[in-house]
Amino acid sequence: MAGEARSLKPRRLKGHTAAATCCISSSDRPGFVVSSGEDGLICLFDLRCQDVASTIDVDKGPVSSICFKSGNDDFVYASAGTEVICLDIRTGSQSQSVETYNYNKDEINQISLNSKTNVLAAVDDCGDVKIIDTNQKRLCKSLRGAHSSICSSTQFVPWKPWALITGGLDSKVALWDFSKARKLFVIDYGVQDNSNMGQSLNPAFVHSIAVPQTDKILGASFKICAVARGDGVVDVLNLESELRAVTKPRSNKGGGRSGDNHESGDKRIHLDYSSGGHTAAVSCVSFSTFGEKGKYLISGGNDSTVKVWNWSNRFSSVQSSLVDDLALSIDIKKKVNWLCTSPTDSENLIVCDTSKVVKVYTI
Repeated sequence: MAGEARSLKPRRLKGHTAAATCCISSSDRPGFVVSSGEDGLICLFDLRCQDVASTIDVDKGPVSSICFKSGNDDFVYASAGTEVICLDIRTGSQSQSVETYNYNKDEINQISLNSKTNVLAAVDDCGDVKIIDTNQKRLCKSLRGAHSSICSSTQFVPWKPWALITGGLDSKVALWDFSKARKLFVIDYGVQDNSNMGQSLNPAFVHSIAVPQTDKILGASFKICAVARGDGVVDVLNLESELRAVTKPRSNKGGGRSGDNHESGDKRIHLDYSSGGHTAAVSCVSFSTFGEKGKYLISGGNDSTVKVWNWSNRFSSVQSSLVDDLALSIDIKKKVNWLCTSPTDSENLIVCDTSKVVKVYTI
């Protein structure tokens, strides 16, 4: 890979009649991809085949988010409006919902499932976070008090029991102990980020967050979270460092927890236009699942580009002088809504943009 912008020719997956909103790729069945759209459809693709495998009409309006059931990719959870439904997708277009949850009062923006406990999080436009126990099929917790407006994204932390991260259009990121409905820390990019690395005219809204599925990456332990910001910045947070900053007294000599002033190896890093990054809001971010899992951080933006980052470069002073932050820039032609990667050697980047077509790239 090279850092220069490239216009790669994608494979085009047709099935939606309106813009695709979300896509997920199976880790157990390489090449199996599921997408959702504003048309209320869920499309199933097998990348070994040319055409869409099947299309499911959810019949509940636009589908904002989808995720696989833990340990069983025959079931997909989907959010539409204020509802979360679980579909058995083995019957294709004849699929029926096997579970339905309607605990959110406002439109759901994203859902996420804890891979170990089958607990599901649903975040909505009024800033609420609903924690649903899908084993007992009941509402477990309601998390409030972190977000003052739209909560846009959520992810569980695989290596830390009871930990959940949320991000919102109030420019805040929160880490929760959801078992106790307690905030562990809140980062407010609207007032605390003194890096001046973003675009001054665009607020640092949090559009998306990503957590790698393991903390063992590139032969080391990285307990991190990536944040896609509205000012064009992709942040990488060291979660342990952020927790230490709020649980331990810190000297003011280092500038507190305002940004890059953490101890060596613990710093909060910013990947922005000065490193070849986005020139408009970053809409989504994901860690790579192909090759060495988590090696690359991949972001998509409203500038119609996808950026592939050597994110770990910033954690090592030796590497920083030898490796560019940006590994690859891809011209997508349309604003990017969502992206994911597949654990395959080819056709490993799947992109949903504002067109009706899901695009697949080999990077």
